[in-house]
Amino acid sequence: MAIHDESYSTASFFENGSATAEGGIEERYFADSKRPSRPPADKPAHYKVICISLYTQDLARLDDMVDTLKGRGFTKASRSALIRAALEQVDLAKVPRGI
Repeated sequence: MAIHDESYSTASFFENGSATAEGGIEERYFADSKRPSRPPADKPAHYKVICISLYTQDLARLDDMVDTLKGRGFTKASRSALIRAALEQVDLAKVPRGI
């Protein structure tokens, strides 16, 4: 016959605040896994993450171009790499006025 000890029941655990109090879940189960905090790393200054809008047709075309490049052995081809390559080739004198 098992003896039921209320001090170890789930209900008493949460009712007594043991889940957050000293000796609670963190201290019981995760004390050894806590890592010492370290200062945040400096953000890279050579690039920024941005968000741009593209029409779904343009995005599909971009993805097709990336897939084509990868098929040709350009293993590091990506959307951003292809956009950077395109920027290098833009002739501002040929850009249509309506954009």
